[in-house]
Amino acid sequence: MHTVFTSLGKGCAVIGAQWGDEGKGKVIDLLAEHFAVIARASGGANAGHTIVVKGVKRVFHLLPSGCLHEGKPVVLGAGMVIHLPTLLEEIAALKEAGIEVVSRMTISSSAHILFDYYKEIDAVLEARRSKVKGEGIGTTKRGIGPAYMEKAARSGIRMEHLADDLRAELTTRAESVQELYGVTIDVEGELSHLREAADVLKGCIGDPPTKIRQAASVLIEGAQGTLLDIDHGTYPYVTSSATTAAGALQGLGLPPSILTSCIGVAKAYCTRVGAGAFLTEAEGETAERLRKRGGEYGATTGRPRRCGWLHVPDLQRAALLNGFTHWNITKLDVLDEEKVIHVGVGIDGAGRPIYQQLPGWRTSTQGITVFDKLPKAAQEFIRFIEEKTSIPATFIGTGPGREEMIVRE
Repeated sequence: MHTVFTSLGKGCAVIGAQWGDEGKGKVIDLLAEHFAVIARASGGANAGHTIVVKGVKRVFHLLPSGCLHEGKPVVLGAGMVIHLPTLLEEIAALKEAGIEVVSRMTISSSAHILFDYYKEIDAVLEARRSKVKGEGIGTTKRGIGPAYMEKAARSGIRMEHLADDLRAELTTRAESVQELYGVTIDVEGELSHLREAADVLKGCIGDPPTKIRQAASVLIEGAQGTLLDIDHGTYPYVTSSATTAAGALQGLGLPPSILTSCIGVAKAYCTRVGAGAFLTEAEGETAERLRKRGGEYGATTGRPRRCGWLHVPDLQRAALLNGFTHWNITKLDVLDEEKVIHVGVGIDGAGRPIYQQLPGWRTSTQGITVFDKLPKAAQEFIRFIEEKTSIPATFIGTGPGREEMIVRE
C-alpha cells in the first residue's frame, strides 16, 4: 500500500476545484477502501460521479461513489436534497450488480426530500430568467434550486417525515404552487414515491454526525466544484448549495478539526456546463477536439460541456478557499495530441486571459501509473501546476479506468 494513503489521516475531503465534472469519482473510488465511512454532504441529483471498473461504467447521482466497496458504511448528509425515485433506482442498479447498500447506509433525518414538482418549478424559473435577462442560469432542471428555496424558507419536508401521512400537506401546497408557478402537483404520484421509499429506506434514517465521529476515519465526497459554490462561486451562475470543504463539513454536521487532508480535483484542462463566464474557453476545432477526446458530455444531463484551458488563478482561489493539501489532476491523457498546451495565468487590463504556452508531448500517456514514465513535457506540465499553487500533485489520472492513476509518495 502506498504510504500516501496513511498520510491522508483520519478525515479526508475530496473537493472539485473547477466548475464540477472534474472526475472526483475515480479518486474517491481509489481512496474508499482506506477509510471506515464514506460520506456525501450536499447537493442532489444534479451531480454525477462516473466510475469505470473493468470496462463497466457506473454513474452515481446521489449515492457516494465509494458505495462500490462492499461492506463500507455510506452516509447521505443533512446538506443534501434527495429525489427518492433516483435514489431507489441507484440502489436497485447496485443490487442487480450484486452489491447491497441499504443495510450499510445512513441518511440524515435532516436531509430534504426533493419532490417531482420541484423539477417543473425549476423549468418555469429558468424560462422566466431567460425572458427577463436573455439567458437562464443553465440549470440541470433537476429541481435542486426550488428544493433549497423551500429549505431556506423553512417550509421543506425532511427525511425524518418520510413515513408520515403527507397527503394534507401536499394537497395544501398544490393550490399555492399552481398559483405561483402554474405547476400542478401530482399528489397521488408523490405519495406513491414516498410510500415506496419508506418501505426501502425506513431503517436508514439516522444521525450521521454521531456515526461519523464514532468511526475510525471518514472520506468526504464533494459534489459539483468550488467555482459553483453559492457563496464563493461565479454568482449567479452557480449551484444552490455550498460546494467547498467548509460546506461539506456543514452538510455533515462535522467540526473543522476532523479534516486532516483535503484533495483538490482539477482536470488538466477545464470544462463548464451551462451559462456564465469562462475566461479560458476554447473555440471551434480546439474546443471540439478536447470535448471529443475527453468525452465531455454531462453525466447527469448528457449536455455537451464547454471546453477550454486550465486557469491557474482559479486553482489558486480554490486552494485558498478549501485548504487543499494534495492535487488530483485528472484526464492528463486528453492533452496527448496537443502540440502546444495553453494555460491561463492571469488577466490583462482589457479583461482577457494571459496565457503561458507549454510544450505538448505528442505521445500517449494513457494507462501510465509511474510518474517518471510520463513524457518529460508531461512531467513539466504537472510540475508547473505544483509550482504555481505550492501543492503537490499526488494523484494524476491517465485514463478512465480505476487502475489508470499515478499515485506519488
